[in-house]
Amino acid sequence: QVQLSESGGGSVQDGGALRLSCAVSGHTPEINTMAWFRDAPGKEREGIAFIHSDGNTRYEDFAKGRCTITRGSATTTLDLAMHSLKPAGTGPYYCAMEPRWVRLQPSDYNTWGQGDQVTVSS
Repeated sequence: QVQLSESGGGSVQDGGALRLSCAVSGHTPEINTMAWFRDAPGKEREGIAFIHSDGNTRYEDFAKGRCTITRGSATTTLDLAMHSLKPAGTGPYYCAMEPRWVRLQPSDYNTWGQGDQVTVSS
């Protein structure tokens, strides 16, 4: 059973940067998708970016140019580097995994981390 644990969250000023990490434990399927999501204030959970096990990546429009998703060579870590953060980006951030190739619909993912809080102050 795969377990995910996020870290790296915290408080930053408007325009600041953070790097989130997700530690992966357990057996990782050869074919998989890993992704980052967030719960923005007043919104449903929204996707930020995903990466397939073949290295293919996709970003939501708001994340393009401001976020970079990467994974370790042994697939034991998943990172999300973010810059130019805005107060609207405040909320818990989650990593997720699915043992198939999917996109950024939260309902497509069955394994989630517990979330890590990001707070961006103006």
